[in-house]
Amino acid sequence: MQNESIMDKNRQYWNEHADLWFGTTALPEYGVRFVTEDDLHFFKDVAGKKVLEICCGSGHSLKYLADRNAGELWGVDISQKQLDNAQAYLAENGYHAKLTCSPMEADIDIPTDYFDYVYSIYGIGWTTDLQGTFQKIASYLKKDGVFIFSWHHTLHYCVTLPCEEHRDLIEDGQLVMTKSYFDESYFKMPVHDSEIILCNRKISTYVNALARAGFVIEQMVEENDRKTMTDPEDTSDMARKAKMRPISVCFKARKL
Repeated sequence: MQNESIMDKNRQYWNEHADLWFGTTALPEYGVRFVTEDDLHFFKDVAGKKVLEICCGSGHSLKYLADRNAGELWGVDISQKQLDNAQAYLAENGYHAKLTCSPMEADIDIPTDYFDYVYSIYGIGWTTDLQGTFQKIASYLKKDGVFIFSWHHTLHYCVTLPCEEHRDLIEDGQLVMTKSYFDESYFKMPVHDSEIILCNRKISTYVNALARAGFVIEQMVEENDRKTMTDPEDTSDMARKAKMRPISVCFKARKL
């Protein structure tokens, strides 16, 4: 499947369903049942800093940084509906951001060597060109600028609870491999009344792409939140899986 077809399909999904995701998975959250910015402090002091969000969605993460006195707010998203929501939400809260509707893979009219922070909260995995995207992000950042991103952990799509017919494994609290960790091919996934197209990249794929783009990784986190890991009353499937494998992963890298 060609990259343009993948982007068109995913753009269509977000234009049609943006309202359903309004305000979800945004700072201080990095992911579902995952440690938050309150735990990690990846952004440090953003007062006066120039920040760019890749896949900015409804603007809630931009508002989070604006509340902490970020100097300039910029955002990119493939969905115009998402940007319309973000513009309205930020304006309601007294903020303005420079928003651009574009795939992150494209050549975008964004200044280079300009930003203190570029970040993406559960957005970077939508790219159809990981290496090219990381190189573009590196070009936007100042020297020593910081790139922060989170996404589904690779194991999220590879390991799950056994099906009902394997009751012995369920009762033993075991997980089963349902997909090869090494399979990075694209797959279609039904969501709501539509579908999206993703690929499941290995952790080493992210690490090596960051290195080739001129980043040094300062921290990688694959830690679920404490409540999920310790609450004996939460017996949901998600909690049971989360107690045995990471759901999300987050990287903080610095441009050399």
